[in-house]
Amino acid sequence: MKEKFLDVFKEALEIEDREVSLEDDFREYEEWDSLAQLSLIAALDEEFGAAVEDEAFQQLKTVGDLFKAVQEQAS
Repeated sequence: MKEKFLDVFKEALEIEDREVSLEDDFREYEEWDSLAQLSLIAALDEEFGAAVEDEAFQQLKTVGDLFKAVQEQAS
């Protein structure tokens, strides 16, 4: 599931030229903006059925935090 999650994450943010780590603070990515957030939330919902609420999303810092939230929602 981790590899699929990272693929969806990179696709939603249109990241093609580098690797993404679970330790990364995704809000620091140059691609990150409000549109990227909406795209990512929609992609995660579509792919994993994980509807991470905006309020909960605001508490997440790293790619790993988001991955854990998706795992909890998907199970």
